[in-house]
Amino acid sequence: QVQLVESGGGLVQPGGSLRLSCAASKRIIGIVVMAWYRQAPGKQRELVARITSGGGTTYADSVKGRFTISRDNAENTVYLQMNSLKPEDTAVYYCNLPSFWGSEYWGQGTQVTVSS
Repeated sequence: QVQLVESGGGLVQPGGSLRLSCAASKRIIGIVVMAWYRQAPGKQRELVARITSGGGTTYADSVKGRFTISRDNAENTVYLQMNSLKPEDTAVYYCNLPSFWGSEYWGQGTQVTVSS
């Protein structure tokens, strides 16, 4: 079993920044793929960013150039730096471990609200 705990969400004005954190309960961040998803009200959950064990990253087109996924192996934590936030970025953001010993894991989610 792996627990993923997100933090860092909140209310921010358009154009502002937030950094989300996802701490894993096992020392695995450096050896697995990790991802961030988001789900806005009335919409399906969508992939925001992914980072591989080799450090390769992919992003949804809607966040390219504004969001950055990174990890700190020593802290066993994955981050999502979000800049130039827009109202359409408002959603619950989830940390995801797609596969570890055959199981998928999700964090509890953290709310991000972009509003003036």
